[in-house]
Amino acid sequence: MQREKLLVNGERLKETIETFADFGRTPNNGVTRLSLSEEDIKVRDYFTSCCEELGMTVKVDDMGCMYATLPGEDNEAAPIVMGSHLDTVKKGGRFDGVLGVISGLEVVRTLVDNKIKPKIPVTIMNFTNEEGARFEPSMMASGVLSGKFEKEVMLKKKDPEGVTFEEALNASGYAGEVENRISEASAYLELHIEQGPVLEKEELSIGVVDCVVGMACYEIEVTGESDHAGTTPMTMRKDALFAANDCITELRSKLSTLDSELVYTMGRMNVLPNIHTVIPNKVIFTIEARHKDEDVIRQVEEIIQGLPDSNEGCTIKKTKLWGRDTVWFEERIVDAVEEATKSLGYSYKKMASGAGHDAQFVASYLPSAMIFVPSVNGKSHCEDELTPYEDCEKGVNVLLETVLSLLPE
Repeated sequence: MQREKLLVNGERLKETIETFADFGRTPNNGVTRLSLSEEDIKVRDYFTSCCEELGMTVKVDDMGCMYATLPGEDNEAAPIVMGSHLDTVKKGGRFDGVLGVISGLEVVRTLVDNKIKPKIPVTIMNFTNEEGARFEPSMMASGVLSGKFEKEVMLKKKDPEGVTFEEALNASGYAGEVENRISEASAYLELHIEQGPVLEKEELSIGVVDCVVGMACYEIEVTGESDHAGTTPMTMRKDALFAANDCITELRSKLSTLDSELVYTMGRMNVLPNIHTVIPNKVIFTIEARHKDEDVIRQVEEIIQGLPDSNEGCTIKKTKLWGRDTVWFEERIVDAVEEATKSLGYSYKKMASGAGHDAQFVASYLPSAMIFVPSVNGKSHCEDELTPYEDCEKGVNVLLETVLSLLPE
């Protein structure tokens, strides 16, 4: 016999989103809530009170990550975990990160409303310092939990005022015990705004995320010679900017033919000495590319490394700064999200995440998947960030249905 579909309370969800946004709300209706700031501590306190009202227990680990758990019939069993982060960038939005935590809260509220005691525990997580806006790098805590980052190195990271992460954590009251770290789960689910324009443009309600794309980032350094801009003939110049421009043109020409889903960005450029009367003697720029197919990333790197070593009398040096492999989510969990979406009759597509999320680190040791909801005009990390409440509600309904489908009978 098929069970009756449970749906979340959309009005309550809307009110919760706006209440959480009050912790750090900006004049332009965005949010500034840097990790372990006064605003972050207050929203953590509020989240704790919301969870305790539902009969949940709240624990904190040594990186300040929070775990709010609704007991199940078998509390020794690995829990179903939902989560994301409460911190934001400066003048960020009301949905990025926090929606994943709020959605978990609304799922538990719905279970409690309907007097459903799950067979296994259900946990909501808040990861510390996902954004990296105060303490670099981003996804700091999930990186430590997954063994990607060294804890002792992260504790020494400083904010612009010189405060270390360790000092801020200890002062916050949210420095917990290493024993509280999550070590196992039957599933980890992260609902997030898309932070891109695809779902809205294609008029789809849900993104069933099967991976976080791989990427490669290089620095290109072009070295020439500075001379007077008015007295040096064009044929006798070693203009680093002209040579760099040729590199950029070649990269765009070749990368644009690889694959329609490849994205690449030249996001940083330094021109020296940056004086209008002096021929540039050095240009340093970055090229970053992202794609889910590792073979495409390999071809990208071959194109970058295939740039000439010299041009226009200038030397060209290519240095790989960093890269990452595509992280594929657990097929069983992805399928559960897809089936939940279908059962609710929502339009959707399977898609990759171009941005990084805690889930990509968590996936290395817990079976994980993500759910995307649309972002208006693809805006995120800004005060204009917006996901319509009805889209948020659909996303949380998918999360709820996925959790129910994964609970043991």
